[in-house]
This record gives sequence, structure tokens and C-alpha cells, in this order.
Amino acid sequence: MMQTNTSATQNDWHPADIIAALHKRGTTISKLAHSHGVDPSGLSLALRRSFPKGEQRIADALGMHPKDIWPSRYFDDGTRKPVGARAIQCTAAVRHDGESAELH
Repeated sequence: MMQTNTSATQNDWHPADIIAALHKRGTTISKLAHSHGVDPSGLSLALRRSFPKGEQRIADALGMHPKDIWPSRYFDDGTRKPVGARAIQCTAAVRHDGESAELH
């Protein structure tokens, strides 16, 4: 699959490439949303920003793991990187020596 965006998103797939891959599988964002009983506009949010449920639904439709489509949103082991306030909290908990402090 083509990975055209190589800047700050660490080779995340371009939204157009994701849509094209879905089309090649015979589906669309709208069809996928309908099959999961969600609003297509909500599911399409995953194309541009962190939305774990949407990412998983799209990845499942493509037979992949979300980290293969959005590597900037996941650690190498496949766990999600924290976002928003949780990311700030986690960053503050990291010691200067690189070891993680325990969060409460």
C-alpha cells in the first residue's frame, strides 16, 4: 500500500489511500459505518485524528492492525500511544533517566 505522507505522521497512510484500499475490498466508509451501526462522519474521523474504535473498524475491514495504517498513533508492540490529557500526564511521569514513573 502506498504511504505518501512521510512528515510528522511517521508514514501514516494518507486518507485517500485508506479510502482506496476500502474500495478495493468492496466497501466504503459509509458501508462500513452502516454495518457497525455508527454515523459515517464519526467513522471518518479516524482518517484524520485519533479515534480508536474507528481505527479498529477500518483496520479490520482491511485485514490489518491499526498500527500498520497509523504507525504514529501506536507503539511498536501495537499498544496505543496516549493522546490528549493522558499523553501530557504520561510525559510528565517519565523520569530524566528514561524510566517510567508509576501513574496513580
